[in-house]
Amino acid sequence: MKTTDVIRQQLQEHPVILYMKGTPEAPRCGFSAKAAAVMQSTGVDFAYVDVLSSPLIMQALPEVSDFPTFPQLFIKGEIIGGSDIMEAMLASGELVPMLNEAAS
Repeated sequence: MKTTDVIRQQLQEHPVILYMKGTPEAPRCGFSAKAAAVMQSTGVDFAYVDVLSSPLIMQALPEVSDFPTFPQLFIKGEIIGGSDIMEAMLASGELVPMLNEAAS
């Protein structure tokens, strides 16, 4: 299976998934730490992939998402964006309803 197919399968299997550097408990970059904190503050369950432990996914994901940097949040298979976008959506009240709808 090609790496892009693995990514598409992950996006299909997980309504909310965060591709990040490290884990939510031990992020390995400031942006991933911010993204994990945003997600944890919502109380919504989410899947994650540590791209540092999965270099093929790290290399192929920007091709799938057309988004060049990490972290990357996907909701129902659609790219939402990185930590700055996530913070702005949380502050505006947009993020939690989208997450709740996807998780239900």
